[in-house]
Amino acid sequence: MTKRNKNLKEIRKVHTLIVGVDIAKRTHWARTLDGSTGIEVGSVFSFQNSINGFTRLFR
Repeated sequence: MTKRNKNLKEIRKVHTLIVGVDIAKRTHWARTLDGSTGIEVGSVFSFQNSINGFTRLFR
């Protein structure tokens, strides 16, 4: 088993939310996955590169 696979196995032991972010200059895109199942939670969404945008991401 590779180190990456071991790390993924550890992450999936507990209830974890995985957030993937595609970073751009002004508008970022995010996707959330349930860490234990890998199933997408919600839908893909965009947020601005600003304090208001990051507040939206954390909500």
